[in-house]
Amino acid sequence: MKFTFTEKKIQVSDDLHEYAEKKLGKLDRFFRSESEAFVTFQIERGRHTAEVTIKNNGMFYRVSETTSDMYASIDSAVAAIERQIRKNKTRLEKKLRADALTFDAPVLSAEDEEEDTDFTVIRTKKFPIKPMTTEEAILQMNLLKHTFFVFRNQDDNDTFSVVYRRKSGGYGLIESSDN
Repeated sequence: MKFTFTEKKIQVSDDLHEYAEKKLGKLDRFFRSESEAFVTFQIERGRHTAEVTIKNNGMFYRVSETTSDMYASIDSAVAAIERQIRKNKTRLEKKLRADALTFDAPVLSAEDEEEDTDFTVIRTKKFPIKPMTTEEAILQMNLLKHTFFVFRNQDDNDTFSVVYRRKSGGYGLIESSDN
């Protein structure tokens, strides 16, 4: 597993980095190919936050845990992400096609602009939109903990589509039309 550490408002010791690598390294057994772990450490008002994002074959698993101790935050994050991986691997094996986990990961690029206008774009993301089923898109949206997800719907001739979480519960689907 490849690790990338980010520290916000904190200087983290090498011992904490090694501890996080050791704990997160145990999750490698769930993946067939090399995965990447992005770990962000942050302290704010006495709360120690560890945010962990694991990327493997284009699927993202993200957890953020806050406690009064950074080591406890790492332990909680690893336990939560392990539950998330187990839960969703079972779903993928049961419901989705065999190659559901084998697609290219989105290439993310962020640009920060400092203009103070009403319609300022703060961040831009670019990524390839892969054909997938609606169920796969909903699963990926839930793994990222987003409220919407853009994809090409392979069940509908690769039309540009968006799934979203409805406030009243359930999910919605927006599809493009040629009209």
